[in-house]
Order: sequence, then C-alpha cells, then structure tokens
Amino acid sequence: MNAMGGSLPSDGYDPFDLNTPHSRWKAFREDEPIFFHEPTGYWIVSRYDDIKAIFDDWQTFSSENAQKPVRPMGPAARKVLTDGGFTAYSGLTARVPPDHTRIRKVAQSCFGPRRFKSIEPQIETIVARHLDMLEAAGRSGQPVNFWEIVAYPVPAHVLFTLMGIPDADVPRIKQYGASRGKMTWGDPSDEDQIAIAHDMVAYWKYIHDLLDLRRANPGDDFPSDLLRLQAEGAEITDEEIAGVLYSTLFAGHETTSTFMGNYVVAMMDNRNAWDEIRANPALIANAVEEMLRYMPSVVGWRRKARHAKTVGGVDLPAGAEILMITGSANRDESHFPDGETLNIHRDNARSHLSFGYGIHYCLGFQLAKMEAQALLRQLSQRFPTLRLAPGFRPDYHRNIGFRVPKSVLVEWDNAQ
Repeated sequence: MNAMGGSLPSDGYDPFDLNTPHSRWKAFREDEPIFFHEPTGYWIVSRYDDIKAIFDDWQTFSSENAQKPVRPMGPAARKVLTDGGFTAYSGLTARVPPDHTRIRKVAQSCFGPRRFKSIEPQIETIVARHLDMLEAAGRSGQPVNFWEIVAYPVPAHVLFTLMGIPDADVPRIKQYGASRGKMTWGDPSDEDQIAIAHDMVAYWKYIHDLLDLRRANPGDDFPSDLLRLQAEGAEITDEEIAGVLYSTLFAGHETTSTFMGNYVVAMMDNRNAWDEIRANPALIANAVEEMLRYMPSVVGWRRKARHAKTVGGVDLPAGAEILMITGSANRDESHFPDGETLNIHRDNARSHLSFGYGIHYCLGFQLAKMEAQALLRQLSQRFPTLRLAPGFRPDYHRNIGFRVPKSVLVEWDNAQ
C-alpha cells in the first residue's frame, strides 16, 4: 500500500512470470522505479538511467551473484554436483577484475569478428537448411512450430561450428544448457533440481572431454585457440578455459535462440515493419537492433552491492541483491520515445541494454546480430506471408532473467 492507502505496482508481483510483463514494468518506471521485493529478497530496478549507472559502477555493484541460483539449491542437488566433480565457475559474467580483465582479454582475442566472419557462409547455409525444414513441415497445411524447427537449433549449430563440436551432439548440449538455465534463473523444486544437477555434471564433463580432445588434436576452433594461446604463455588456467567454454556453450546459443523466437512474434505483430523489411532488406540491421530493444531474450541481470550506495534517490544497503529489469529499461520513454512501440527506423535503437553495459558487455554480441540478420533476411524473402497461427499467443517459461517462449506457431499461404 502507498501512503494514500492505494495499491502499488509491486503488489503481488511475480518476477518469474514473463508472459505479459510490460504493462507492469511500465508502472514500475512511473511509480515505483526501485523497490525491495520481499518474496525473492531482491531490490528491483526498472529505469534505464539507474540500470546503466549500476552496470557502469562495477566496483560497487559486483557481478558475483550473476550465476547464483535464484532459488537456493537443495542438499540433494548439491550432493549430485559434489559427487560428480562439478567445479564450474562463471567464464566471465560473474567474475570481477582483475581476473575478469585477464580472462576476457584472452577469450576476446579468439572469439571476435575475424572468427565470426570466417564462418559467415556456414551461417547462411545453416539458416537455409532449417528454413527448408520449415517449408517441408508446412506442406501438411497445419501450423508449424518455428521455435522447434528453426529458432531452437540454428544458433546451436552455428556456435558448435565455432567450437568444433559435431552436429550429432547438438540435442544433448541444448538439453544441458536448458537445465543450467533452469537452475540459475528459474525456480525448480528440490526434486527437479536433482535431475538438473545430473545434467550440469554431464555438461561439465563434456567440456573437460572436449578440452582433452582438442589438446591432443588441435583444430580450427575456439577451444583450440584458447589452448594454443595458453601454450604460448597467455595467463589462463585449464579451469578458467573450461569455465569460459561452459558459459559460452550456454550463452552463445540459448540467448540467440530465444531472441529469434521473440523477434518473429514481434514481426508478426507488426506487419508494417515486416512488409518494409521485405521491400527493403537494407533496413534489417537497424530492425534487429530495434527488436533487441523491444523484444530481447535477456530481460533481467543481477548485481550485489559491496557497500551502501544511493541510486535514483533510493538508498541501497551494503549486501543488497539487485535485479535490474533491462527489459523494462529498453522501453523507458525517457530514453526511447514511444518506447512501447516497435519502430525499425528508431535512431537510438542500438543504445539498448540487451547485451549489458560496461565491462561485462556480451562477448558474442556481433555473432548474435550476424545470425539474427541472416535469418531475418532469408525468412522475409522465402516466407512473405508468414504469420502467427490463428489464436496463438506465446507462453513463456518461468524465469527471472530469460524470456523464453515454449513454442512459436506459424503458418503461411500456399503451404502444400
């Protein structure tokens, strides 16, 4: 209740429910931009300037809790991890300088524009192959699950090309990544956590086996590059390399899969934008930036206050656990006029916070954009009448940080 006896936007708020969050987030920005959410123990921050300031002040607002399970892990799941030798630590996201600076310098030298550019033809081929599958599935005349056939597998096949991982391993790595996401950002029960923990152990073992294989048989891929630099004197340990790969194998495809699913929904809900892109593919680059702003995959990031600090006029205590709702910041009207509207001509679309900000800015942002642009270009030309299936609205997994659709059902004219 507020001082006048009325209800507050935060009353009854469930941060795990991401089905229709935008009106609630807008109310937060207007009336309750920073507040303490007692059920989770997090301070919720929703405005652009406040979130950007927290990102920028890494000395005060540590990323040490970025990979911490939102729901504490039960003893049975912990035992599975311990018995399985699971020692994974964040590759970069939850690290702080000087370790973060040191490790990122090594990783960035291998995971950047040169390597991404080298696989651009393969990206186009992977997209085309999965659109062939979409077209074949549509011949039944029934709605087709774009998420399952295209959005979910394409980024994995692209990333695993960079990693030197065989296509046959894609399904299980996707399963491991989904399990990791549930443990870290979801709210699984103690019983559910046990099965998830077994997947995380298997995931960690897969990473170490991959490193052993690449050390014995180097290839033209990211793990081999990291090991080569290590052998040449780069200051990075085996466990740190494993941590980088563990994080990259998740973030490098799960976030892009989710974004592809979300932006198709956004495009189908904004037919004028879709038609403009079809008529003028030169608009695609900025359209992708705008859709990253408007319908991102990552909608929440976490930080922990090392000492008390005032942000946006609110005193945050030392030790405060903070949830920054970047999905809200991306629609903040003070920075993005008419922010609740998709506008592919928006001049400042690139200033969204979907890749974070500051020292932890997403390492693979260029790859994600490259994939999204390739898919949008091919999809808009091959399926001009693409639309959501009648009556379909996406249902989203319960999650505090990733807005992941369970399915995206589409149809188009002339499917035989």
